[in-house]
Amino acid sequence: MKAITSDKLTIIGAAGMIGSNMAQSAILMGLSSNICLYDPYAKGLKGVAEELLQCGFSGVNITYTDDIKEALKGSKYIVNSGGAARKEGMTREDLLKGNAEIAIQFGKDVKAYCPDVKHIVVIFNPADITGLLVLLYSGLKPSQVTTLAALDSTRLRNELSKHFHIHPDKIENCRTYGGHGEQMAVFSSTAKVDGKPLNEIIGTSALTDSQWEDIKLKVVQGGKNIIELRGRSSFQSPAYLSIEMIRAAMGGENFDWPVGTYVSNNEFNHIMMAMETTLDKTGVHYKSIKGTKEEHEALRQSYKHLCDLRDELISSEVIPAIHEWKDINSHL
Repeated sequence: MKAITSDKLTIIGAAGMIGSNMAQSAILMGLSSNICLYDPYAKGLKGVAEELLQCGFSGVNITYTDDIKEALKGSKYIVNSGGAARKEGMTREDLLKGNAEIAIQFGKDVKAYCPDVKHIVVIFNPADITGLLVLLYSGLKPSQVTTLAALDSTRLRNELSKHFHIHPDKIENCRTYGGHGEQMAVFSSTAKVDGKPLNEIIGTSALTDSQWEDIKLKVVQGGKNIIELRGRSSFQSPAYLSIEMIRAAMGGENFDWPVGTYVSNNEFNHIMMAMETTLDKTGVHYKSIKGTKEEHEALRQSYKHLCDLRDELISSEVIPAIHEWKDINSHL
């Protein structure tokens, strides 16, 4: 298989379950002929690398290192799953301070070792905040950094497919916006079920109001459910979707599920959140979200929750006040 590019792709957190799955998916999907694996856990990293090398893949140069400078030098694309994992009983927000510090250091490392990187996908939680911090400290343009948010929309698609007992391909345009957390805004007005608008079905015997509320709860707690079922946080779904994202940035097929992107407009400001987006070789682009009055209120509440998390880091002096951000990154 001919790779999309020979540009260096670096997988951060490659010794973990998400990172190792990302690495294998990237190879199988032919993203790059030059893939570097990084993790500070050298022994586990070597184990992942050995397994991949033993697969006998052709047309790809797989390297690995526990030296972040070596991993990032010359890298043009990065996917980072290198934060602490969520455990049973934890919310994504419980990871805030520790993973914020990891994100800040990673942003600084990008600026120091690969300032010419083309695109970064950040997926360690709370992803909206860690992605924001990577953007802030890397000095990159907002179009160059995205976070994984599509998993919430694909979970909605899955729940609707199960409820109606139809193939997922017949569920169209499922969307969740705002934060990738328990305050996410789950939209119904965008979706269609076998060609029929979902809003015309909600409140009928086919999908009662109570059943719709149950579906929304399952989407919001989708990650929690995986932890309860498997004894660990999701890894296959975030790995695959994040690799689809970086493939789009490399010039592959556009990624049209919502992604987390930096937003600063008349309504939402200085935040990373899921919007209606297109991710392609030129980066991420978002447009205004259309929905019902109730949906927009849910979106505003999700935005407020993200602002509270951001402001918690500011008040604890982990990051500076917003008016100082431009001194760190002139693009913000």
